[in-house]
Amino acid sequence: MSHKSKKVKTSEENGMSNLQTTLKETIKLEDGPNNPWTGSEYSSKYFDILSKRRELPVHVQREQFLKIFHENQIMVFVGETGSGKTTQIPQFVAMEYLALGLTDNQIACTQPRRVAAMSVAQRVSDEMDVTLGQQVGYNIRFDDKTSASTRLRYMTDGMLLREAMSDPDMSRYNCIILDEAHERTLATDILMCLLKMLAKKRPELKIIVMSATLDAEKFQTYFDNAPLLTVGGRTYPVEVFYTPEYQEDYLVSAVRTVLQIHKTEPAGSGDILVFLTGEDEIEKACEKVGLEVDQMIREDPKIGPLDIYPLYGSLPPQQQQKIFRNPQAGGRKVVFSTNIAETSLTIDGIVYVIDTGFSKQKVYNPRIRVESLLVSPISKASAMQRAGRAGRTRPGKCFRLYTQAAHKSELIEQSHPEILRANLSNTILELKKLGVDDLVHFDFIDPPAPETMMRALEELNYLGCLDDEGNLTELGRKCSLIPLDPTLAVTLIYSSEYGCCEQILSIVAMMSVPSPFVRPNNARKEADDAKSQFENTKSDHITLLNVYDEYEKQLELGKEAADKWAWNNYLSSRSLSTAKSVRYQLREVMKRQGHSITSTDRNESKFESRIKKALVRGFFMQVAYLISKRNYKTVKDNQEVLIHPSSGVTESPTFLLYNEFVLTTSNYIRTVTSVKASWLTEIAPRYYDVSTFGPNSGYLTSLLNRMGGKKGKK
Repeated sequence: MSHKSKKVKTSEENGMSNLQTTLKETIKLEDGPNNPWTGSEYSSKYFDILSKRRELPVHVQREQFLKIFHENQIMVFVGETGSGKTTQIPQFVAMEYLALGLTDNQIACTQPRRVAAMSVAQRVSDEMDVTLGQQVGYNIRFDDKTSASTRLRYMTDGMLLREAMSDPDMSRYNCIILDEAHERTLATDILMCLLKMLAKKRPELKIIVMSATLDAEKFQTYFDNAPLLTVGGRTYPVEVFYTPEYQEDYLVSAVRTVLQIHKTEPAGSGDILVFLTGEDEIEKACEKVGLEVDQMIREDPKIGPLDIYPLYGSLPPQQQQKIFRNPQAGGRKVVFSTNIAETSLTIDGIVYVIDTGFSKQKVYNPRIRVESLLVSPISKASAMQRAGRAGRTRPGKCFRLYTQAAHKSELIEQSHPEILRANLSNTILELKKLGVDDLVHFDFIDPPAPETMMRALEELNYLGCLDDEGNLTELGRKCSLIPLDPTLAVTLIYSSEYGCCEQILSIVAMMSVPSPFVRPNNARKEADDAKSQFENTKSDHITLLNVYDEYEKQLELGKEAADKWAWNNYLSSRSLSTAKSVRYQLREVMKRQGHSITSTDRNESKFESRIKKALVRGFFMQVAYLISKRNYKTVKDNQEVLIHPSSGVTESPTFLLYNEFVLTTSNYIRTVTSVKASWLTEIAPRYYDVSTFGPNSGYLTSLLNRMGGKKGKK
């Protein structure tokens, strides 16, 4: 099959008299009896789903959508929650191409989250009566469920951006759909810029920007007044309740509200969706509600069962799918979710929504160059989306665990786009690989702060990914092809030279997944004791390596034995299994780039120093030095920090390399490793001034002057 793009023919060019003829043809194909995608007869399940699909609001405006689609290259589509836009619009386009005889045409539909890409692809493959991975598939980081026969590809926005680096014309696709554009992720914003430019180069490429909220005017204006189509949702009225006073602990309030609903609202009246901020909170809430419900049922057997499900990004696909199960007879289910469930996923049967008013947001401070995941109040737009989840199947209720006054005065209208609050190092590297050199005049939908841009350029120059003129180096090109942050990519590339590529692959894979260490509230001492057997008192990175290596040994006895070993040692088999998959794929990338996969023996005297030097090569800008006892100061920005309590580094080395700067109750550095000052000046002489042992600011000053002189100060 050729990946060359074909011109999308209009109905007239195909001898079709009008749009209605094409529409009749597509409906005829959908009605069977044979599936045009496979040639086999449609299953009975297919027709059951088809009747429900045709009840969705988006189907009412199918003809109107196709008319705009035919007549325009770019369109903006706003569909309210429950309209069916994510599952149906890509299928409308796919069937239209099929009816026009354009069987090679491929469609990409981006999602901001991995969970959504996987679950929607599964749903659409069921609706089209095909096997997932064949005509319909998904492509997310470290997991590609597509094949040569895939025509409709759901993927994260980051994966499409990465694909554009090897094929800037995106020639594989005839239609690109940016879904959930209102979430304004970094990757979606960059894709909008690239597609706007690409549209002029490829007039046959169709672009659909889909959003769930009415900030569509901004998208219309950006795409030169592209036409807009709005479809209402299939929603019922939702009654909103606020708390009379400020809640000290929203997690406790959320658990209490779940129990109250389950106890007082009749069985079968609907399921519950609770919005929390992250994995830790969700797992705690699931545990607490489980214990309380068991007690309630023992006291009053008339209370029905409550099925409890967590939902967050790092949850494995098979566990994510559990949220769609029907509850037990006479009971209901409760789903504790991050903001994934705001717009990316729709769970039928939800009638009660509990909104804590918070979500986790990545925030980057360019002054101290620290990126933190902070719990922040949501926006009014998010609050509206959350409430809307309660009115999908019948009239619902939304319990907001904050006051009405707080909603009016403390919540902003819209969340700030990620591009305004993120470290741009990775983004700039991707743009440079795509051939975008004039970053100052690049057509961002919302331009980032100049200081954030300068920090990213500085970091990439010190890493060796950009030269002094801001051009991409050979190292930068290699890093751009590895799906990791530049610091990790540089570490991995140089690990070959230090003779420890196999070890760094394991460490990087472990750093790319949720922490493998499990520490239940009721068994903290046991968990800490179990962790201590793996700990290296001078390096948390080597601790991660010890865990992974032992896991690999256990796998030789079989997956079941390895899972049992992980359980007994308070380790997450899920994280370890994911790390193994990530490691394999990173190793393949390294082999394709021609790097030698070197290894060092554990018994060798330089085993640890080789690994540490490779880490310094990528993380030399993330170093702190001892000022007293366990108190440190970052070399980079003179921030006073403490070693995070989760660290196994018990000594107080003079210099520490760290993976993360965490702002919680104090300034913490997390995942740390002791290093020698001589390594820093040897490996990064441009960054470290040997005489004063401080960052060399000469380069930054000259870079700022040069950029100001070239482009004018902003």
